[in-house]
Amino acid sequence: MSERLFARMAVIGCGLIGSSVIRAARAKDIVGEVAVADVSPAVLDRVRALGFADTVTADAAEAARHADLVVLAAPPLAIGQIAAEVARKLKPGAIVTDVGSVKTVVAEAFAASLPSGVFAIPGHPIAGTEESGPDAGYATLFAHRWTILTPQPRQDEPYRAAVARLTAFWEALGANVELMDERHHDLVLAVTSHLPHLIAYNIVGTAADLEEVTRGEVIKYSAGGFRDFTRIAASDPIMWRDVFLANKDAVLEILGRFTEDLQALSRAIRWGEGDKLHELFTRTREIRRGVIEAGQETPEPDFGRHHDEG
Repeated sequence: MSERLFARMAVIGCGLIGSSVIRAARAKDIVGEVAVADVSPAVLDRVRALGFADTVTADAAEAARHADLVVLAAPPLAIGQIAAEVARKLKPGAIVTDVGSVKTVVAEAFAASLPSGVFAIPGHPIAGTEESGPDAGYATLFAHRWTILTPQPRQDEPYRAAVARLTAFWEALGANVELMDERHHDLVLAVTSHLPHLIAYNIVGTAADLEEVTRGEVIKYSAGGFRDFTRIAASDPIMWRDVFLANKDAVLEILGRFTEDLQALSRAIRWGEGDKLHELFTRTREIRRGVIEAGQETPEPDFGRHHDEG
């Protein structure tokens, strides 16, 4: 049996990521008791039926009471309210983290709500599928994926030890861990995740609105690229609504750059500038090769394909 890193873990919000954290931590035997809180009675019923939590409650503060690690696995714009709710019940020395793909808003919420006696460390496991809910999670979701932590700019030894402990937790779940400034994280994810999702939502919506092409034809004749777009566009609408609103500055900055590049590409097509098209396609092909060489194109589980869930 591996050493347990935390005697009690609380997970607030038990969807795909939250339930995967629990399953992975149970599989590695690195936590003792597990408490789950969620606002949905249906989710709580499923968690009870699945049997992977010792305590199941609608009260986030009660779930967080006595926990050594509190994982907030809720949409980004809900984190502030949840942090305020659990603050009154947190034990001194507890580590509080999250799993969302926007970090600046979370860092601000933690600073505003959490007491000084706990260690607030925003986090983001870059893993997921288009599925949601407690049944969607699985223990190997984080294997060979990156988890980014955005610690506060503190150098005191207790906080550094808490960061090291949370790093060890994610590494035990199979993840590679990187430390990063929260604003830089949000810009990076705007490029690698948020804008691609925005494009996917938009192109699938465009296809659905075309009068000259029927919905049946769109579905029947979908080529591989469009199928990938539909898979991404099937992601949790509440979470992605929050992502775009919470990270709007970085998303709009990258979207502006993308729009300029798209206009240049449109001109190249209009004027038959094949050399420019070939140059772009060659450069982007090299990016794809770099992704593969970096080990980020990993085998997918039999029941569904991964994409960046945020």
